[in-house]
This record gives sequence, structure tokens and C-alpha cells, in this order.
Amino acid sequence: MQDSRNNQRPDRGGRSGGGRRPAREQRAPSEFQERVIEINRVTRVVKGGKRMRFRALVVIGDKINRIAFGLGKASDVTTAVAKAVNEAKKNLVTVYLQEGTLPYKVQSSLKSATVLVKPAKSGTGLIAGGAVRIVLELAGVKDAVAKVLGSSNKISNVAATIQALASVQSPNDILAHRGKPARKVKEVTAE
Repeated sequence: MQDSRNNQRPDRGGRSGGGRRPAREQRAPSEFQERVIEINRVTRVVKGGKRMRFRALVVIGDKINRIAFGLGKASDVTTAVAKAVNEAKKNLVTVYLQEGTLPYKVQSSLKSATVLVKPAKSGTGLIAGGAVRIVLELAGVKDAVAKVLGSSNKISNVAATIQALASVQSPNDILAHRGKPARKVKEVTAE
């Protein structure tokens, strides 16, 4: 029997108008942290008017030594971000780190963007601006100084930073390439 005062139905979870919503799907915790750098609204003109879509630039990383970025386009923001994350997972790059920083300074250019990343002493922290800071954080770099030279385009800056980090090699690899014996170097493993 129904309670006429508040219109509750016992067979519908005590709510009027349809009962309980199904529980939201629980997503498994991802091994990567993802950060949305930029969401742009892109409009194209078609016969009937304008068609609006969204473009998302996303960076993913495990804060240990792996990093990637992806671009996704879709008619809504959440789908664009999901597409960007899927693209990023296909292009993962492993970064060589030594005691939370880079072993030497690196500079990388992509299109008109140039990024300079220098190692820093322990305790300095990250001194970098904009998208470069997010990339370094998610790559697991704890101490570094970075400067963006040239373009302020976020996509180019992110790509140039990841290219710079990917170009870093361990000192032993460099010595082996030169044909010299390897030295003992302190290496930091994943914690």
C-alpha cells in the first residue's frame, strides 16, 4: 500500500518517480596520473551552420620515470579527454633519472618551440612554467630548472619537453657508446 503523504513506494526503493539509480561503475585505479593541460573549442563551418567540437591535450605519467602525451577530439569534453588518454598510453617514453633529477642539461626543439631543462641540487624543487612543469612532475623529476624559449604553444612545448626527457641517457650508456669502460654511478630505482 502506498503512503499518500510523501508518495513513497516500498518496491521502488522508497523514492517517488523511478527508484534508485544504478551504482556508478567503479574504475580500477590507474597506474598513471593524468592531467589535462588544455581544452580548446574547435568550430568548423558546414552547410547548415557551425559544428563545434572539443580538443583535449592530456599528459599522463607514473611519477617514477614514464611519461606521454595525447591529443583527442570529440563532440564532448569527456570523450575528447578519454581519446587523448588512450593515445598517450600508446606513446609512453621512459626517462632516465638520477637522484630525482637529470644527470645533465638537455635542450630540445620542436617546430618553433625550444625547451631547456637543467638538473638542480636536491631540495631545489621544480622551477618551470606552464605545461613544462606538469610534464616534469608527472615524469618524476623532483629537482630541475626549465625554460621555454620561443613558442608559447602548449602542444609544441609539451612535445619538446618529452622529446628532451627521452633523449637523456645514463652516463654508462654514453661511455659504452664511446667505447670506454663503465663507471660506478648512483642509480635511483622506483620506490
